[in-house]
Amino acid sequence: MENKGLLLVLSGPSGAGKGTVCRALLQNNPSMVLSVSATTRPPREGEEDGVHYYFLEKETFKKMIEEGQFLEWAEVYGNYYGTPRRFVQEALGRGEDVILEIDIQGALQVKEKIPEAVLVFLIPPSRSELSLRLVSRGLDLPEEIEKRLNCSADEIKLAERYDYIVVNDDIGRAAGKVEAIIMAEKSRPRYFKRFFEQFLR
Repeated sequence: MENKGLLLVLSGPSGAGKGTVCRALLQNNPSMVLSVSATTRPPREGEEDGVHYYFLEKETFKKMIEEGQFLEWAEVYGNYYGTPRRFVQEALGRGEDVILEIDIQGALQVKEKIPEAVLVFLIPPSRSELSLRLVSRGLDLPEEIEKRLNCSADEIKLAERYDYIVVNDDIGRAAGKVEAIIMAEKSRPRYFKRFFEQFLR
């Protein structure tokens, strides 16, 4: 089989459950690797530098943009987020499947640069459920929650530009659907080039 990994991009509105589904995928598929993003936002309680994010100063982040060190980057809610290019390219080259848990702006940038990337849009079953999740996680002030809900309407309009949409009404079911997507994508002919060459010798 072709010795190149699959690049899976998982995104959706804030509160859709991206992080939880991503953790389930990594737990069920130990060979997958998660690309750690860089950000200029301050760490939340319990977050570690280099594990959850690379926490950078804005000046450092902007310099890295100028040097072309990001596969994608975006400004979201006043902070910068980006995916270090080198890690992703090296992991894919080793044949590892890589997950990017990133925002929608960044996902569309990745698709432009790497057309074979698989974009999955994760969405909650309803707006009321999204609101409940944002409130219950206790990470944001009420005005920030309202801002995120308003932004979610515009974000959902971009879902049609993704390859797949998964409704996250249950973590296990949602993760299972994403795994089925990965299995189907890994069955595409481009992943069997080397197999065909050996078979036809």
